[in-house]
Amino acid sequence: MKNVLIAFLVCLCFNVYSQKAQDTKIVVRTKAKDAKFIGSSMGGSMIIIRENLTDEILAKGLTAGGTGDTQAIMRTAKERYTDIHVGSASFETTLSLTKPVFVTIEAFGPVNHESRVMTSTQVWLIPGKHMDEQGIILEIPGFVIDGLFPQTHQGFSLENDKSVELRANMVMMCGCTISPNGLWDGNMMEVEAHVYVNGVYSRSLKMTNSATNTFIANLELKETGSHEVIITGFDPITKNTGVDQLNFRVNN
Repeated sequence: MKNVLIAFLVCLCFNVYSQKAQDTKIVVRTKAKDAKFIGSSMGGSMIIIRENLTDEILAKGLTAGGTGDTQAIMRTAKERYTDIHVGSASFETTLSLTKPVFVTIEAFGPVNHESRVMTSTQVWLIPGKHMDEQGIILEIPGFVIDGLFPQTHQGFSLENDKSVELRANMVMMCGCTISPNGLWDGNMMEVEAHVYVNGVYSRSLKMTNSATNTFIANLELKETGSHEVIITGFDPITKNTGVDQLNFRVNN
């Protein structure tokens, strides 16, 4: 009887606690792997907070703000509890919680680019226990690669065009620049153009970092038909990757 009474009182106390809603602040940031935070300059990252069991969306929105302090993020040795969020983009929301809730937090970033990546984590949210200040940081790996030239469905002829200069733009997921001998050193990146003609593999070319964010390769035109060029970027140290493609035609 005594145990039953104790159990009843525990349940009663929990119900009283759970019925009193408490505002709980959540701050979510997305950080590009080996780079800075993803913010307004890249369109932000879409953040979705879901109740794990029912999949109900509790909050959603875009990260907004800057990429953060380069010195603090990229050049300074970090000890435990080091704060790197100053000046960085975030998504902030406040949930009114009556009891602890287990959530899945998804991030899609950078949201306005086809190179966007989805990453997620799960965490308990406890009423009144704010996930603020630096908050929850999700890492977004990869590169944003955009094929620049040739343009889609552009035509060339073997008679008049002996070669074509392939051009692509490549940046970190936060938009940070890649340049020869820069902080993000384009000379260390392995960027290649893989050429397919009429659906059949033809050859691969190394692309060089000719200027800030720009990689080029000279493609000698040897065959007629539909050309697909798959551009791949790879960092052998961080293992970041990125892909885009070009499509053009070569006639007689």
